[in-house]
Amino acid sequence: MRRIEGAEDVARGVAALVAADPRLAPLAERVGTVPLRRDVPGFAGLARIVVGQMISRESAEAIWKRLVAHTDPPTAAAFLHLGSSAHRAIGLSGAKERTLVHLAATVESGALDLAGLCALPGERAIAELTELPGIGRWTAEVYLLFCAGHPDIFPTGDVALQNAVRYAFALDTRPSAGVLAGIAQAWSPWRGVAARLFWAYYSLEIRRNVLPIV
Repeated sequence: MRRIEGAEDVARGVAALVAADPRLAPLAERVGTVPLRRDVPGFAGLARIVVGQMISRESAEAIWKRLVAHTDPPTAAAFLHLGSSAHRAIGLSGAKERTLVHLAATVESGALDLAGLCALPGERAIAELTELPGIGRWTAEVYLLFCAGHPDIFPTGDVALQNAVRYAFALDTRPSAGVLAGIAQAWSPWRGVAARLFWAYYSLEIRRNVLPIV
């Protein structure tokens, strides 16, 4: 399976998307260089996405910086060693602490190979990730996009992407996840690049500092 590993892969994907769907040409021109946003697979990559769930990018970055300062490098073992009081002092909510403790323990025990999981087909990898407590489809999809470089995943439940598509295509209402899935099907096998394009467009045109923190 082809992976998005560098800026040249993103550029190739954008060119293919514009050729397949000319409506994307003005977006690509407005955005310019679409950010790669690539991270290393493993506990740290997924933990950083969990930290960013449902909070602003600024808040997520502050919490992540504190976590890294206490666990450098932020491995599963180092996170478990911190203990609950330190987790709360860093700024983790109770729900996120429980999610990350379970994740770290599962990784540390060898029961979960996050790097190996990245080699699986998208839907199979999503199914395995979402079996973990606190890991929903959005979190799994973002992990596979940015830590695995999966080329053909589009998080249709992401509100920023829904609003970006609505704004770009002048839709009357924000598309639901199901409707957006139908729209995004036309961008396969480069839906991962399409997601990057629409996030960048959203950041420029609608609202800043809302991208997943990776």
